[in-house]
Amino acid sequence: MSHYFDAAHREEIETLRQRLTARTEWPTWLLLIGVYVGWFSIVLASERLGRGWSTVLLIPLVVLWLSVQHELLHGHPTRWLALNKLLGYAPFAVWFPYTLYRNSHLLHHHDEDLTVPGRDPESRYLTAQHWQRSSVFKQALHRLNKTVLGRVMVGAPMALQALARKELRRLRAGDRQAWLMWLTHGTFTLLMLAFIARYSALPVWHYLLLISVPALSIAMIRSYYEHRPNAQPEQRTVLNEASWPWSWLFLNNNLHLVHHDLPGLPWYDLPKAYSARREQWLARSGGFLVQGYGQLWRRHGIRAIDSPQHPFH
Repeated sequence: MSHYFDAAHREEIETLRQRLTARTEWPTWLLLIGVYVGWFSIVLASERLGRGWSTVLLIPLVVLWLSVQHELLHGHPTRWLALNKLLGYAPFAVWFPYTLYRNSHLLHHHDEDLTVPGRDPESRYLTAQHWQRSSVFKQALHRLNKTVLGRVMVGAPMALQALARKELRRLRAGDRQAWLMWLTHGTFTLLMLAFIARYSALPVWHYLLLISVPALSIAMIRSYYEHRPNAQPEQRTVLNEASWPWSWLFLNNNLHLVHHDLPGLPWYDLPKAYSARREQWLARSGGFLVQGYGQLWRRHGIRAIDSPQHPFH
């Protein structure tokens, strides 16, 4: 456990880890089973539900699935990486293979590289050189992506375009790992889409464009302002005191500094760890506090929160 926790704080966290809930991880197991049962139930019942209700129910379920995958790659509910990979490999969200998500996200947890373009794989900032080389149109897109409304509208397409560009380079270079990953993911995705086409009232194009893409757009609200450039790595990560349903959809990952400092702590213990030492967490973050996603919508719905150009890279 990191050196910045005093003895009392270490004991509190260790107590959380030793509880029966933490040892068995039954909330994560229940959630994992619930998402699988929910997805298949909605798809199979879509004829009776109709496209509208099926879509309304599936979008938040897919957002929740992305949060569940995030728990799996951090070692929940088991410590066996292969088993967690098996549990989380279902391509409900379509676009990001579990292995790719896991590997890039674990690199993102190198806190000294947070927000730095080219080093943090989840950075939304550009270097000065990249910014200056960008066309006026691309600069406008990046500025739009710095508003909440823009993030919902163009965040997912921009992320998918960047993903396609990067992964196509790997495939063209003959990267064996990339080929194996995409062939495996593609096979499971095609099987899922075949299941949807055969057993549901949802056309494949509807699931791809009107369920998976909107789900990704909603999921990207969490990452909209969870990091900022700062000279101190621990002051780059937000504490967002979001309420339900956001905290549920994101499995409390809105308390992002707590998660970065304690990545092994399961989702249901993050609020307990935060509330027990709220003032200390706020001090550690340098006051990087957001009082819910509503505050972001009100202040930055149509106004950029900062510049797409990294200020000191």
